[in-house]
Amino acid sequence: MSTNSFKKVSIAAGAAAVMAQTADTAYAQGVDGLLAGIKSDSAEKRTEAWQSAGEVGAPAVKPLAEVMTDDNLEVARAAKRALWQIVRYTGWPGANKERRAVETELTDLLGDDQPVAVRREVLWMLSEIGARNSIKPIAGLMKNESLREDARMALERIPSKRAVAALKAGFEKAPEDFKTNIAQSLRKRGEEVAGYPCQKLVPTKKTDVKPL
Repeated sequence: MSTNSFKKVSIAAGAAAVMAQTADTAYAQGVDGLLAGIKSDSAEKRTEAWQSAGEVGAPAVKPLAEVMTDDNLEVARAAKRALWQIVRYTGWPGANKERRAVETELTDLLGDDQPVAVRREVLWMLSEIGARNSIKPIAGLMKNESLREDARMALERIPSKRAVAALKAGFEKAPEDFKTNIAQSLRKRGEEVAGYPCQKLVPTKKTDVKPL
């Protein structure tokens, strides 16, 4: 084996060992251990906790969402970072089962029993991992004046024909002041929308310039 090949093997083995150690730590602490770390008075322990949250996975989603509204802003921030860590951890190839489990837990947090701030954050999380199961609940929030923009953007970002169909259905039912926004999302997804031009092309001041 050449020196370069040996170095590559050593680096790969080292990375695998670090990942395995992280996984062992996360699984050992579980949800209760993760929450204890997130709520710690120590900034270092909070950081260690949220950075290892990915391995804890779906069971930690709802408990972390609850801590996101903690009165201690540093604790609330650590909980939000932990939740994002879980979402992004499921993005690795082969993690479809984990991703769908996290999607299910997040979708359950879109109900009216949750604070608007939590639901808004969840919508953006679902914009990264959302699929068939979350599209309908997301689309339902386009009727909510506080969350409709976030819901629209989530559907725009989810790479699914169902998401496009949900945007089309939402466009038909939307109030006039929101149709332009949904039309923009549909154009982003390659759909033509008549009667609602892109706002970037609409003059903001009176002009004598005429189209060619």
